[in-house]
Amino acid sequence: QVQLVESGGGLVQAGGSLSLSCAASGGSFSNYRGAWFRQAPGKEREFVAVNWSGGTSRYADSVKGRVTISRDNAKNTVYLQMNSLKPEDTAVYYCAAGYGSTYDYAAASGYDLWGQGTQVIVSS
Repeated sequence: QVQLVESGGGLVQAGGSLSLSCAASGGSFSNYRGAWFRQAPGKEREFVAVNWSGGTSRYADSVKGRVTISRDNAKNTVYLQMNSLKPEDTAVYYCAAGYGSTYDYAAASGYDLWGQGTQVIVSS
């Protein structure tokens, strides 16, 4: 059973940077589409970024140009580098892994595995 564990969240000032990591144990991340979602208080979980093992990535418009998703299959880890952070980026960030194809990579229902989440707080 593959499990995902996020790390790297924390408190940062607006304009700062954070790097999140998602390590997969019990299996190979290379077989999965890796993604990040986030959920702010009182809001629904929303898509942030996705990366396929072949190298293609896609981003939500709200983070495009400020966020980079990457992976290291040898380390079974997916990363999310976030720059120029804004207070509205404050949320719990979740790592997700999806096996196979999906009609909508931005839909949470298209993912099979989830991490426990890591809190990101951006102060103004």
